[in-house]
Amino acid sequence: MIVVLKQNAPQEKQKQLVSWLEKMGLGVHVFTGEFQTVVGLIGDTSHVDAELISSMEIVQSVQRISDGFKCCSRRFHPDDSRIEAGGAAIGAGAFGIIAGPCSVESEEQIVAIAQKVKQAGATMLRGGAFKPRTSPYDFQGLRADGLKLLRIARRETGLPIVTELMSEHDLDLFEDVDLIQVGARNMQNYELLKALGKTQKPILLKRGLCSTLRELLLSAEYIMAGGNENVILCERGIRTYSDYTRNTLDLSAIPVLKELSHLPVIVDPSHATGHSRLVPSMALAAAAAGCDGLIIEVHNDPEHALCDGAQSIRPEEFAPLVKKVSAVRAALMEN
Repeated sequence: MIVVLKQNAPQEKQKQLVSWLEKMGLGVHVFTGEFQTVVGLIGDTSHVDAELISSMEIVQSVQRISDGFKCCSRRFHPDDSRIEAGGAAIGAGAFGIIAGPCSVESEEQIVAIAQKVKQAGATMLRGGAFKPRTSPYDFQGLRADGLKLLRIARRETGLPIVTELMSEHDLDLFEDVDLIQVGARNMQNYELLKALGKTQKPILLKRGLCSTLRELLLSAEYIMAGGNENVILCERGIRTYSDYTRNTLDLSAIPVLKELSHLPVIVDPSHATGHSRLVPSMALAAAAAGCDGLIIEVHNDPEHALCDGAQSIRPEEFAPLVKKVSAVRAALMEN
């Protein structure tokens, strides 16, 4: 349920309303925007008398939300959210470019790539330390040692680090990670999502391979209902009957998610296509569709990468792509 307050409603009466609602056992979130104040009610609101609330002097309207996701709903939070991680920001006008290798392989590799992507304009460094792989025989990542190498790269470049958490049991190891990624395979790992909801760590939540947008938003709701509102959504392609690309990039998800939710939406053209030659065009298309950022795999030696080399572009390809993305965004802002 959402309660929209009248403009210039006295603060004292707002506090009284919030206190009264909390005594009903409801979670109460207050969002004060530029033009209106919205009070969002979380929990079982079936016993709440909407007509009684509507009759209050400071209340403009009362709306019931039936779609299941409340915290991430734009009706709950009309203005775009801006998520900050390690000094970088994504959303509400801040465009983030996350770049780096699929997997951390060595100190020399991750530091060299970090230096090059930063020079090209990246705002954050990605790199997998814990790797979910389809085959148990594939490279599973350097794990804790990989996290140490990411921290070295951050120290050398100043770039905030982004890496994937696969299990709530490893959460303590991620205390010094700037942006924790929840991968497509774990989008509906509800115990993991609930554990992340108890932290205040920024979370990058990727859409599952066969998940609907509603399911993605409900997964975000798990994190936010736990108290952590620092969530970024990521469209990374879904599985369809197409057999020419690794997945199918759903560009329509960008405007739809931004219509439904206030959370930032970024796009991963690397996993979506699976082919490095397709990454630049899909990154530009995503920028034109209005995304809040990109996450792109960049490797200095893709042919010998331990993971997903086929979808990784080289640093010398990444630099001109960043310039083109900036040009697309500049053109959008002119219109």
